[in-house]
Amino acid sequence: MSPSVKSYGQWESPITGESFTARFVTLSQVRIDGADTYWVEGHPTDNGRNVLLRRNGMGQTMELLPMIDGVRLPDVRTRVHGYGGRAYAVHENILVFSDGFDDRVYLFDMSAPTVGLTALTPMEKKRYGDFEIDEVRSLVYAVCEDHTGQGEPVNTMVAIPLDGSAARDPKPIRTVFSGTDFCSAPTLSPDGSKLAWLSWNHPHMPWTQSVLHVGALTFEGDIDTHVTLVDREGVCVYEPRWTLRGDLIHVDDSSGWANLYRTEGFEWHEDEDAHAWTDRLRTRVLHPGQRAFSHPHWELGLHSYDNLDHEHLICSWSQDHTWHVGSVRLDNGLLEEWETGWWPIGNVASDEGRVVFLADSPTHAPAIVEITDSHAHVLRPSSEAEIAEEMISTAQTVRWTTSDGNEADGFYYAPVNPDFTAPDGELPPLIVSAHGGPTSSARPGLSIARQFWTTRGFAFLDVNYRGSTGSGREYREALNGQWGVIDVMDCADGARYLIDQGLVDPARVAIRGHSAGGFTALSALATTDVFTAGTSSSGVSDLHRMAQETHRFESHYFYTLLGSDNLDDPVWTERSPICHVQDIHAPLLLLQGTEDTIVLPSQSRSIYDALRELDRPVALVEFDGEGHSLRTAASIAKAWASELGFYATVWGFHADGAAEISVTTL
Repeated sequence: MSPSVKSYGQWESPITGESFTARFVTLSQVRIDGADTYWVEGHPTDNGRNVLLRRNGMGQTMELLPMIDGVRLPDVRTRVHGYGGRAYAVHENILVFSDGFDDRVYLFDMSAPTVGLTALTPMEKKRYGDFEIDEVRSLVYAVCEDHTGQGEPVNTMVAIPLDGSAARDPKPIRTVFSGTDFCSAPTLSPDGSKLAWLSWNHPHMPWTQSVLHVGALTFEGDIDTHVTLVDREGVCVYEPRWTLRGDLIHVDDSSGWANLYRTEGFEWHEDEDAHAWTDRLRTRVLHPGQRAFSHPHWELGLHSYDNLDHEHLICSWSQDHTWHVGSVRLDNGLLEEWETGWWPIGNVASDEGRVVFLADSPTHAPAIVEITDSHAHVLRPSSEAEIAEEMISTAQTVRWTTSDGNEADGFYYAPVNPDFTAPDGELPPLIVSAHGGPTSSARPGLSIARQFWTTRGFAFLDVNYRGSTGSGREYREALNGQWGVIDVMDCADGARYLIDQGLVDPARVAIRGHSAGGFTALSALATTDVFTAGTSSSGVSDLHRMAQETHRFESHYFYTLLGSDNLDDPVWTERSPICHVQDIHAPLLLLQGTEDTIVLPSQSRSIYDALRELDRPVALVEFDGEGHSLRTAASIAKAWASELGFYATVWGFHADGAAEISVTTL
């Protein structure tokens, strides 16, 4: 059957927000404990609840945790640092987790399931995450974010008893490390004698400068002798983890790339002083080169490598914004890539030679994948919906010269739908996507959200503007002092490149972004004439206000991005889109969660009001009860339909499944 002739943007697609959320979950926090595999699923149809699942050695998958107090199911989530991350730990049938509803920590003994859950912390304004179980001392180490005092919260590392003695009285919870603005990643040595962890202070982020500590533990679990292993100006440290033999692996970017390092000398010899290890530590790079073996830790609990056996690590790394998986020898650093057909996008975990990781591919949405006998098989897909391969638009890497003579790149997705073709001579509308962070990156794996657009006849450009990760520290730091300038330039020049190539319609070019990407989208509308529409989701419009209102984790981040910690510096006004609303003429859609504590709703509301006063075309869609990212099925479906309806309204076409959007002045 020949395809129907229909204009780009009006093609009918089987992908809708409703069909996506009905059969899709988010996957994260993959871990292995013996023959069992654990992970967390976010369920949009269950109000975004995070569910902990286990797949046992028999291949049976089940939700693991019983109800809390017999009245509600757990929401396995932590809010530490605003972005959360590692919300559980498991070790030999003992499971510890944070509940997102009450922020308490609970224990579940899988060998005695009828006992139910045991509360480990009291009801108070404290958040916990990044758990590390110490079975010998019957403790769990955790990052604690204390909101009980006035002013900013305080971050410490604590030891929580596993016997439940602190469930009503917090006194048994001991602080084992404090005195820095932030800490994370506690990791216990195989013999239980030492603990490694990270810390950092304002104005740094953990990926701009951080410190690696190692401490000897007392019998009670307190830190005795303490050494600082890495503390260098401008060097960040990622993911400390012990080998099976008791050496310490970490990733740092002292070479300009996030490479693996191995530190030896922690062993204790008979008849020597207990602290002799502090004088014989030696660190060497495992595999130097232009590869990134980790990425910025916005969330707790990054796990991009693990022990494969006593001689090897299983690891993932980025090259050219594409992630790879393979093994590296501990003795000589020899790296061997595994050809699995999958790109790692999250945790990589191993136990007794079994390897499991979160991955995607050009034709597969995120899934939990296990490697057995050199073959990959899916343990858990994120989506039960199948997309026909002929319906999938795969990434094409494109590079362009920027207006200032540098180079930027991204992934281009052409419109693809075998059921439709456009009239002769017609060019498709283009959506340019600016990723968030801005310290993040676009990746080329299959995204159902992106295929929502390409199957409808939109072209899509995912930009890795200067400041993106995965291409070394120099590329990432190029954005420092230039946020709102070169990210905008790279996005605009990317659109111009596709226009010059004759691939897209210059009259229908939109820019979109979430959070920091929303700031880039707003700035692009104010400072360039390339875009004829734009969408900002939880985007930053007022930098002065953002610096004063945002959460503690990012409260000094803007000093680096803008190159000034003086709020009276003109750059804070010059880069704020709210100060340039008179220059925004293209229609703008604002999407905003009403409970967002990272980018407050005032950021969207203020620029909406300012544009309305100027009689500029603008629409605001708010999502009641949602935070920085949309979690519920209804909100996700509404956001997709609203954005589609917005483009249909401003560009004057009918789109199947689009929501009706009221755009002022149109």
